[in-house]
Amino acid sequence: MDSREVMLRTLDFGSPDRVARSFEPTDMAWIGNRVRTHATEWRKVDEEKWERLDEWGNLWSRIDESSKGEVERGVLHNLSDINDYEFPDYSRAEDFDRREDHAERLSGKFVIGGVPGFTFNIARKMRRLEDYLMELLLEPDLMRILHDKIDIMLLDMIGNYASAGADAVMFCEDWGTQSQTLVNPDLWRQEFFPRTRKLCACAHEAKMKVLMHSCGKIGAIVPGLIEAGIDLLQFDQPRLHGIDTLAAWQKDANITFWCPVDIQKTLQSKDESLIRAEAREMIDKLWRPRGGGFVAGYYGDNASIGLDPRWQAAACDEFVKQGVR
Repeated sequence: MDSREVMLRTLDFGSPDRVARSFEPTDMAWIGNRVRTHATEWRKVDEEKWERLDEWGNLWSRIDESSKGEVERGVLHNLSDINDYEFPDYSRAEDFDRREDHAERLSGKFVIGGVPGFTFNIARKMRRLEDYLMELLLEPDLMRILHDKIDIMLLDMIGNYASAGADAVMFCEDWGTQSQTLVNPDLWRQEFFPRTRKLCACAHEAKMKVLMHSCGKIGAIVPGLIEAGIDLLQFDQPRLHGIDTLAAWQKDANITFWCPVDIQKTLQSKDESLIRAEAREMIDKLWRPRGGGFVAGYYGDNASIGLDPRWQAAACDEFVKQGVR
């Protein structure tokens, strides 16, 4: 069974012979695109600050070279600027990496097309989060215009990844704080559920899976995400929801979870016995009972969470030992 089949069987609950994994040797490979409408490289603007523009024109800043940075200023200074704004053009198939052009690197792998977010993640950066959340309530008509324009581009992107030979698309969209969703779940259902369902349907019609990362406690919208068509949810903090809660969601639907051992709680204990126990618990509760449904994860930036890599190495070792039929 090659990596691609392991991942497909995992997502379809088809009893792969081992657990899928995102650490080396990983079952996944990525393709991207070369759309850079407004993008610039990082440049140092003073002794303690770097800046760049992303492909949307949002200004990012960071205080050291190891940081991914954060949006300092959205490209839309006012929501009413929408009609004068030049959106990135994702309609050109030639701007996308193709599977056949990277045959050696992608051979046998489950190939994922990287998407910068669905509607929420892109729009909230264009206006900055605090302004965006207010305007969701105060300017709903203008906000729908912005959302509609973003969705058109995302449909183009999904279609071109399908043409390029991707098995899935994946996006990051942090919907939660440590205690709740960023918006009222009823508002999410009204404004974002139909958009997520439309974008997932586009991917599924093209025979691709949809993978989503989110930070925060988003349990209030997880059933809606599953209903909308999300095939996999990537959580770095499974304890925030509870592993038993994840297992309960699996009983009602074919949803796969991709998780490392919890980066906030368990890894921070630096207790190898606890780390290994949590790895076994996820295998026993999320993967083994349903013949799939779990991808063993690895948080790729040990420095940012202040940990020696050996603690995640112990988790990976346990995932590999326990994750066999």
